[in-house]
Amino acid sequence: MQVTNRTDLFGRRDFIKIGSLGALGVNLPQVLKGTTVGRKPHKDLSIILVWQSGGCGQQDTFDMKPDAPIEYRGEFKPISTNVPGLQICEHLPRTAKVCDKLTVLRSMKSRENNHERAINYLLTGYLPQPAIEFPAIGSVIAKELGPKNGMPPYIAVPNTFPSYGAGFLGGEYNPFISGDPNVTGYKVRDLTLHTDVDFQRLGNRRYLVEQMDKKFRAIEASPEFQALDGCYQRAYDLIASPVAKKAFNIESEPAELRERYGRTPVGQGCLLARRLVESGVRFVTVAKGWLNYDTHADNFNAMKNVLLPEFDPAFATLIEDLGERGMLDTTLVIAMGEFGRTPLVNKDAGRDHHCKAWSVVFAGGGLTGGRVIGETDETATEVTDTPVEPEDLMFTLYSMLGLDLTKEYLTQFGHPVKLVNGGKLIPGLLPKAIS
Repeated sequence: MQVTNRTDLFGRRDFIKIGSLGALGVNLPQVLKGTTVGRKPHKDLSIILVWQSGGCGQQDTFDMKPDAPIEYRGEFKPISTNVPGLQICEHLPRTAKVCDKLTVLRSMKSRENNHERAINYLLTGYLPQPAIEFPAIGSVIAKELGPKNGMPPYIAVPNTFPSYGAGFLGGEYNPFISGDPNVTGYKVRDLTLHTDVDFQRLGNRRYLVEQMDKKFRAIEASPEFQALDGCYQRAYDLIASPVAKKAFNIESEPAELRERYGRTPVGQGCLLARRLVESGVRFVTVAKGWLNYDTHADNFNAMKNVLLPEFDPAFATLIEDLGERGMLDTTLVIAMGEFGRTPLVNKDAGRDHHCKAWSVVFAGGGLTGGRVIGETDETATEVTDTPVEPEDLMFTLYSMLGLDLTKEYLTQFGHPVKLVNGGKLIPGLLPKAIS
């Protein structure tokens, strides 16, 4: 018997999934499949993306305009930071104390004002196209650099959001989903066997699959199948891995440190992210949820009472914690959303979508802190100095990771797609040794 079409291929894949680890509810084989390695990074760099879903207002956080008319500047006042001359929002007091570790980019801009399209553009460096689903940065990293220490290379905390995934690279490069580490008794589903399954029974199932695979191998010798077998081996190894179990065991952290981060999904998500990169994960996203910063109405109450009180301790403590552990130089932390908010406050005391100018904050990764790059005009409406677009952001991040910027992929339809869609290094961001 010969395999003659894709239906046969997927039939066997489904059969293996049902007959082996799929019976345990495990989805790890796909997220662990990536093993392709690019050029050696300048340093073994991990990235934590603190995602401000919905678009965070630049003029209410890191690019305040206290001299603008009230209908633009809004209700919040600026405060001084530990960097002379740098002021940020009064509702970010903890972050103000770590600004010497931060680079504030005030000149991000985009061509997309719709949430999903803007997210897709920002995380891929490509304007969305109907015929091609481009891979997000975490999936590219998963493919190019692969797993380390047996950990998934790309993890989403607590869940995913639109345009987060692998696109045409295939589902094996999608992120592993952690779940919410803020819940009592937090456990990761795919690292916990069902109560009626022990490792002896799991081993027996593997033995059964191995025997059945021998029959398939007698009729098929496809490299795709061999790679799939490796996926399941890695999934089995992760289930039994003490490294993985330790990484996700957030309850082993001191109560005082958990309180410093904040007992919120964002706070505990940032703490879990630190544990994950410490264990070998290359790219982690942390998000409160979907469109939380989309404050078309009641912007100032939402920011003052919910969004910034969650973000501030989580982000600041993450920077402090990484620094105290000697991890900040090898971990790049990024805080951003898909766009900013309109400078003019609307009739509902809200701010609407604004892609012409907003702020992105970087920390760690070997970057020099205590800096501001780029400027906006007197109302934070337009970029007036050092404009940075999504193509530039992806070019810069992939350069920091040491990826081959000349590389091309082929889509499932055979179309070539470059790793980077043009772009340039963000001026002044990187140390000379990298740039």
